[in-house]
Amino acid sequence: MTIQFKLLTRALIAALLIASPSAFGAPAVGQIAPDFKLSDQDGVVHTLKEYQGHWLVMYFYPKDETPGCTTEACEFRDNIFAYRKMGVSVVGVSVDDVDSHKKFAEHQHVPFPLLADATKSTARDYGVLVKMMGLFELAQRDTFIIDPTGKIAAHFSNVDPKTHSKDVLQSLQKLMAP
Repeated sequence: MTIQFKLLTRALIAALLIASPSAFGAPAVGQIAPDFKLSDQDGVVHTLKEYQGHWLVMYFYPKDETPGCTTEACEFRDNIFAYRKMGVSVVGVSVDDVDSHKKFAEHQHVPFPLLADATKSTARDYGVLVKMMGLFELAQRDTFIIDPTGKIAAHFSNVDPKTHSKDVLQSLQKLMAP
């Protein structure tokens, strides 16, 4: 093999392994959040409109029952009383289906809705849909704080699942301060 061929092969492999983001960017802070209509782990349909007048944390994650996603869900679960005390709703979103979410929620005792975006339209609308290894699409690990008027108040990307929930709580405290 020539050196050029080896370099080209390595470059192609690296390109396949890197997640390519959605062609659509994420909504900017201050913009109206994209609407959604998604079923949770119990088959209950949720829309953005039902959260109007309240703060909403909408976190996207790649896959049920994977290590990072489990850590992140459990961190939000363990802090749920702090969110509720602040009057903030939390929802998780991935492209997994309702059955997958039901098993994950039961196994991890998740006390908030996990929304199934099986069509990937919501992940696409929020600019978090990524193609992995050129083969399949997942939601990347991003979180949006949506204010009571339905606008994006904060956007977190490339988050650390172990500390993210606490970071979101701190951000909410600042955003909600008089």
